Amino acid sequence: MRSLYPFLYSDSSDADSVLDQIRRSTVDKAREIIALRESMFARDGSRLLECAGAMARRFADGGRLLAFGNGGSSTDAQDLASLFLSPASGPAGAPPPLPAFGLTNDIAVITALSNDIGFDVVFARQIAAFAKPFDIAVGLSTSGNSANLLRGLEEANGRGLLTIGITGYDGGKMAELDGIDYLFVVPSPSVHRVQEAQTTLYHALWELVVEHLVERVEP
Repeated sequence: MRSLYPFLYSDSSDADSVLDQIRRSTVDKAREIIALRESMFARDGSRLLECAGAMARRFADGGRLLAFGNGGSSTDAQDLASLFLSPASGPAGAPPPLPAFGLTNDIAVITALSNDIGFDVVFARQIAAFAKPFDIAVGLSTSGNSANLLRGLEEANGRGLLTIGITGYDGGKMAELDGIDYLFVVPSPSVHRVQEAQTTLYHALWELVVEHLVERVEP
């Protein structure tokens, strides 16, 4: 905390000065994430459109979304799944709820696999049990190095799923996998900026998928 907000630990008791530093810090962070989002979409915008089209085709063919991650990325995976399950907040004429699951939702499954086999298999085993060829696997990570995430994506690829990786920093080990159809890397050393940009990315992906599906059903 001291390195992130040094002005809070200053010996100075000047409230106006502290508030000014807080304001400037907030503005600087906002500018940083805006610039990161802009650069990311300038680089990956066309692939994002392509990915959304591929996802829409899978959904149209009866596929489902399987999203997974650890920690904060688990929360993001659950948020991503909830977006597809709740299309009422999407564009006008949105399709009905789409089948989407967060693979950390069932704590009994997570703890059973972790206790009986190992935490590395908590996603791969679920994909092996539940996945169908038309399904979509989305793995989210800030570092791209989580062993269970990598095994999950490898399992999904081997079973013919459309595989999507969303990570940060330099992509980590996820960037070394051969079986990811679409990889999106948020190039920032800050975990805070990475997660903020990832949230923007998967919300944009959801909106694009819904638009593709709406276009499919329009007369």
